[in-house]
Amino acid sequence: MAKAKLEYIWLDGYQPMQSLRSKTKIETNFSGKLEDCEMWSFDGSSTEQAPGGSSDCQLKPVFICPDPERSKLGTPAYLVMCEVLDAYGMPHRSNGRATIEDDDNDFWFGFEQEYFLYTGATNKPLGFPDRGYPGPQGPYYCSVGARNAFGREIIEEHLEQCLQAGLNVEGINAEVATGQWEFQIFAKGAKEAGDQIWIARYLLERIGESYDVWINWHCKPLGDTDWNGSGMHANFSNTALRTSGSKDVYDKICQAFAPEEIIMAHIDVYGPDNHLRLTGKHETAPWNKFSYGVSDRGASIRIPIGAVQRGWKGWLEDRRPNSAADPYKVAARIIKTVKTAEV
Repeated sequence: MAKAKLEYIWLDGYQPMQSLRSKTKIETNFSGKLEDCEMWSFDGSSTEQAPGGSSDCQLKPVFICPDPERSKLGTPAYLVMCEVLDAYGMPHRSNGRATIEDDDNDFWFGFEQEYFLYTGATNKPLGFPDRGYPGPQGPYYCSVGARNAFGREIIEEHLEQCLQAGLNVEGINAEVATGQWEFQIFAKGAKEAGDQIWIARYLLERIGESYDVWINWHCKPLGDTDWNGSGMHANFSNTALRTSGSKDVYDKICQAFAPEEIIMAHIDVYGPDNHLRLTGKHETAPWNKFSYGVSDRGASIRIPIGAVQRGWKGWLEDRRPNSAADPYKVAARIIKTVKTAEV
């Protein structure tokens, strides 16, 4: 009987930043369909999700795709993204996906995931000398050539695996700092956008193992220096943004993000240590203030010129989420705020 390898993937309960966990389940005559993925369990006491005396947590499969790398070995293999439930079948407190209120998939999200490649040999970004810093940023963004682009073999392998897995990657590029890269993923539906970002992160982490490279998701890994941090800009739309044809609608939605308590509610889920990145420098707005504008990369929310040129039909870009943020929680908070605009 044919066997298949299913890698069940979930988010642990560590704070302030959750990490990916996974384990392999072997199935016989598996169909490859999500509905045929069984519930599973794990030891939550080892992942900050349960006490030792009552440690069982459950894994609810929510997204499946092929696992291109493991399938090369001969046995069919799949990646299975899971929500974490408690022992009674209720969403665990660490389960951000379960908080998304987008049952009709009216909200579309495109996340721009930035990250740094760190070498295990020096514990610094690829391209950094053993001591000090490389030349200042400027030549590295969208660069080509051995003097400016570092780790291309890793990001090309990652892109290929994502595409073979069926993830909707829309592009990649080198970013402004040495060893910094970005990929972009879009999906019609907030939950699937989050699923695909997490699977892509998982693949990148796993690929790094083969190169003695680890992925630094921290939003400002180089500290208080003149180097850009890492974001995960959230491009989003709903029917109103895509079809209204009205500047007033865009203004009303953006203004829903402006109250102080709403600013803080977003910052709370936009990734740890975001005050280190959102300083008003390096194309960021201050973390405790809200602003928006057309083509303004120094604003909290940028109104893309493409939306204006289409007659105020398109999307918005929230530039505040950082590279370590949970896309599920980011999407859930954006949806909640947009719905208060009542347009």
